[in-house]
Amino acid sequence: MEIVTIENEKNRLKFQIKGEGHTFCNVLKKELWNDKSVEIAGYNIEHGMTTDPVFTLEVSKGDPKKVLLEAVSRLKKINKEIKDKSKTL
Repeated sequence: MEIVTIENEKNRLKFQIKGEGHTFCNVLKKELWNDKSVEIAGYNIEHGMTTDPVFTLEVSKGDPKKVLLEAVSRLKKINKEIKDKSKTL
């Protein structure tokens, strides 16, 4: 996965996620909305066959990049828990 920054302002981060689609973006969007400082979290895919998602994140306070990294960290933890629990099945 490659992330290309399109816009990086004080409270707004806009980036493209190369090689991903709705599955990952929906999970990331949902996790971002768990952060109380998030005002906007969403993405757009112009055409599913030819374009990569462009994600927009706006926060009321703090650094949007930090908020993004914290959400990714939480997703990694959840993924590990699911993986560990599936080993016992």
